[in-house]
Amino acid sequence: MELAYLCEWEKRPKSTHCPSIPLVCSWSCRNLVAFTTDLKSEDDDKDVSHMIHIIDTEHPWDVYSISSGHTEVISCLEWDQSGSRLLSADGDGQIKCWSMSDHLVNSWESVLSSSLDGDPIVALSWLHNGVKLALHVEMSGSTNFGEKFSRVKFSPSLTLFGGKPMEGWLAVTVSGLVTVSLLKPGGALLTASESLCRLRGRVALADIAFTGGGNIVVAATDGSSSSPVQFYKVVVSVVSEKCRIDTELLPSLFLRCTTDPLRREKYPSVTHLKFLTRENSEQVLLCASNQSGSIVECWSLRKEGLPVNNIFQHRSPVVGEKQPTILKWRILTTTSDLERVSAVALPKLPISISNTDLKVASDTKFCPGLGLALAFHDGSIQILHRLSLHTMGVFYGSSSGQRPGDESAIKRQRTGGPALHFKALQFSWTSLALAGVDNHGKLHMLRVSPSMGQVLEMNTTLRHLLFLLEYCMVTGYDWWDVLLHVQPTMVHNLVEKLHEEYMRQNQALQQVLATRIVAVKASLCKLSTATAARACDFHAKLLLIAISSTLKSLLRPHVLNTPDKSPGDRLTEICAKNIDTDIDKVMINLKTEEFVLDGPPLQSLQQLIQWVGDFVLYLLANLPNQGSLVRPGFGFMRDGSSLGLLREMLVMIRIWGLLKPGCLPTFTATSDNQDSMQLIFRLLTKLWLCSRDDGPPQDPDETLIDECCLLPSQLLVPSMDWLPVNDGVIVKLQGKHPLRLQFGKASSLPGAGSTAPMEVFTRSLGSQKMDNLRCVHMGVCPTEESKACTRCGCVTMLRSPNKTNAMKQWEQRWIKNCLCGGLWRRIPATLT
Repeated sequence: MELAYLCEWEKRPKSTHCPSIPLVCSWSCRNLVAFTTDLKSEDDDKDVSHMIHIIDTEHPWDVYSISSGHTEVISCLEWDQSGSRLLSADGDGQIKCWSMSDHLVNSWESVLSSSLDGDPIVALSWLHNGVKLALHVEMSGSTNFGEKFSRVKFSPSLTLFGGKPMEGWLAVTVSGLVTVSLLKPGGALLTASESLCRLRGRVALADIAFTGGGNIVVAATDGSSSSPVQFYKVVVSVVSEKCRIDTELLPSLFLRCTTDPLRREKYPSVTHLKFLTRENSEQVLLCASNQSGSIVECWSLRKEGLPVNNIFQHRSPVVGEKQPTILKWRILTTTSDLERVSAVALPKLPISISNTDLKVASDTKFCPGLGLALAFHDGSIQILHRLSLHTMGVFYGSSSGQRPGDESAIKRQRTGGPALHFKALQFSWTSLALAGVDNHGKLHMLRVSPSMGQVLEMNTTLRHLLFLLEYCMVTGYDWWDVLLHVQPTMVHNLVEKLHEEYMRQNQALQQVLATRIVAVKASLCKLSTATAARACDFHAKLLLIAISSTLKSLLRPHVLNTPDKSPGDRLTEICAKNIDTDIDKVMINLKTEEFVLDGPPLQSLQQLIQWVGDFVLYLLANLPNQGSLVRPGFGFMRDGSSLGLLREMLVMIRIWGLLKPGCLPTFTATSDNQDSMQLIFRLLTKLWLCSRDDGPPQDPDETLIDECCLLPSQLLVPSMDWLPVNDGVIVKLQGKHPLRLQFGKASSLPGAGSTAPMEVFTRSLGSQKMDNLRCVHMGVCPTEESKACTRCGCVTMLRSPNKTNAMKQWEQRWIKNCLCGGLWRRIPATLT
């Protein structure tokens, strides 16, 4: 099968309420999926509540259900470009804006709303922010990210002073109104409405697209295939603190099937109307249907020369005069008669469709972004090429079990009641997965092959996945759907190739992507048993980088005329040049007055300082154990830059210890006169000298290994618990067998704990719970509410126990996102 059946998530067993037909589904760039159900009472069959459900795809059972407060059926759901806010609109003209409460993906609140009472919303969109990337398959072999993913010149729908895009949304109603709501910088809402044209008519279907010049294009139809599909240009502006909307009629079109004498009456209604991409208003997809079948047409807006009357043909042309042109819709292609279409999903990946890019994509069988999905009433899904509409892949519903030519299965299905089919369908942001809601109220996830099931060489497959991982790194989008296609045998090669490509970028871009690439590597390494220990190292590196930048930011020049280099930069430079193993001799070369701080900041950061000391001790004590079995910490043994970072921090901590002894890390030594800091600095420097960036890497000598062997007899080595426990679903999806999950039941995941790649990923029931951000223990049964990262599983307390400004500044850095960039979710009390 070109589309592998991945998993489905069922609602809870029926109780007093049962889900009826779901309506809409939307997938954000942060891999949050929102969908709706309409709950009905079993007694009187009247609507009780219109629900919005939000999940993150890594923890699909942890659903957050919102009683939306909409009085009519919810018709539209739209995520904003950041994936953190959601718009919902209903059949009564109510539009609500939902945002995360406390930046938690399972806690939402309605903060803003607008209303056109009694006028149902048929189309909804956020205004464009002017950011548009083009993904060039032709340049996939380039070493420059800027050539692979180029920024396209695109104007925002509306700009504030200085060119900053203004936020807001636009909606189209069934009566032909367009309404705009603008978010003013102070938080107020500026709203205006205008008719699409002078003669208002019924709008059954509509869609919204944007042009590079900052205009908005609305396509609308009254639902009849014999009526024209109208297009309107909408221009939004702010004049004298009031929102102004100007509309203009654009060329319209009639469906090809209505002009064909054989099909004139065959497909009476238009059931789907979509622009192919939200940034391309010149290509539109139309679907006309009857009770049993559908036909799909793809149209393109082109500039054509206007024919001139023969009277003017023979006169001499004026210099510089051009032939007059008009814009006209031309049909690109149409399908043959299809089964009745129930849902349409369009790709979000901004793949360039130039001739060279399309040719390279065809030659290398790179399909993401080129296919659109059609769901049919028989339960099947087809992926069609977005331009030619030829079939690229087919998925047959699990409920029917039918295959091509299985006519008996089709007959049984038609006579045995309504078939299971998708009412809503959405592509992920890299087009490698589909989320769908069926007519029985279940949520399904489908894995979409990058090559649409075509057999590829391993190197080509790796290049495709690498290309999409790089795209996610550059854009900041979540790469969960790319991981669905990474097999354990690919992990090592992908990590190495990703690092190679990263090192080829310029220094400025490397700094921007420094933590993001570490997070991608950590996600990849968790997928394979062979690389599981490296995932621990990447998580430790993220924490190390964050602590280092925080501690260095406390340093201040002791004189007002600031030198060219900051104290932190000078610390790095001196520690790199001075290879002395005596920490006090290194410290002498520094201006200690730059390290003078008040007592409270140092004391409040003691747990972070303690983590640095414990981590260095753990690395050194485990150096002799790194043999054929790779253990956590192995990645640091040859990482000269990270070892140098640890060495700098030990010097900094040593100086602070002279000013405030209480901030020093605590070590349990077997001898009273043991200088622990001096000992671990000496051994760390010897290890660092073996892996410095300015020389060839060397293996640690026997003397160093012998000294590290003696270390546990001199100091008590802590058991480092730096790795967050990731209880997500991604590791379980590497096999080919589908999973069946249930909302609200994490334990329903089969094999929980038994298939974990390594013991470091699991914790015994009686083990201490760790606050991975504050580096403190929370006890075996924490009483504090906690939150966990949706990507890496990092756990931290929801509310800060600290009152000092220094620790509050540390915690504020992670208020929106985790160290790895993942989103936070509140841990349910039963799971804590």
